[in-house]
Amino acid sequence: MELMLDPNAKHIFWYLFAGSRGGNNRIKIIELLREHPHNINQLAETLKLDYKAIQHHISVLEKNNMISKVGEKYGVSYFISDYLESNITAFDQIASQTKKSIK
Repeated sequence: MELMLDPNAKHIFWYLFAGSRGGNNRIKIIELLREHPHNINQLAETLKLDYKAIQHHISVLEKNNMISKVGEKYGVSYFISDYLESNITAFDQIASQTKKSIK
């Protein structure tokens, strides 16, 4: 049985990950943060993206309650939020569908 606490989660996820230009990069960011917390610099290096681009995606994800942060200024680490964790099945479905449509 699929556990999804927020029935609107799929709509939000479609918008953030499938319905906007940076969605694929946001999926990659979330997948990395699921493994363990990262800072912006680590994400930029791993994904081979510009620091400012990562900053933008982080800002979008944070505003939409997909990620949380710990620390201050340069010591900030990001990880997936409790909201995303509790709706992760919906995220996984949309991420896999989005990846298939890119190929």
